[in-house]
Amino acid sequence: MIGAVSAGGAVGACARYGASLIRPTATGAFPWTTLLVNVVGCAVMGVFMVLITEVWSAHRLVRPFFGTGVLGGFTTFSTYTTDVQRLIETGRPVTGLATFVLTPVAALVGVGVAVAATRTVLASGKSAGTDVGEGAK
Repeated sequence: MIGAVSAGGAVGACARYGASLIRPTATGAFPWTTLLVNVVGCAVMGVFMVLITEVWSAHRLVRPFFGTGVLGGFTTFSTYTTDVQRLIETGRPVTGLATFVLTPVAALVGVGVAVAATRTVLASGKSAGTDVGEGAK
């Protein structure tokens, strides 16, 4: 179990590091990359949770590897709080407050939209006569 979480965490952390290399945040700038990483990670978690709880019977290590490891390593709410602190300390309290509010709201919206979209896609597949989860049983 610990090995699965660790391996997944390494994958997720490398993906987040790659995102920071592709779009680094300049000092004092709004941390768009951190926001994007957290929203995307939460949205993927929404899709993942629907799939493994409502569609497929996943192997016991899939959830710790992907959910806890990969997505836990990819999302970065510790960096989010550090970004807020850094913005306030460098004289940008409005941007810090915007980051403080926007990140958790956008993350929750990302999860909700992803869950709803996934369920809609699955329902449309079932109404069209295709059972998405049939092959995994």
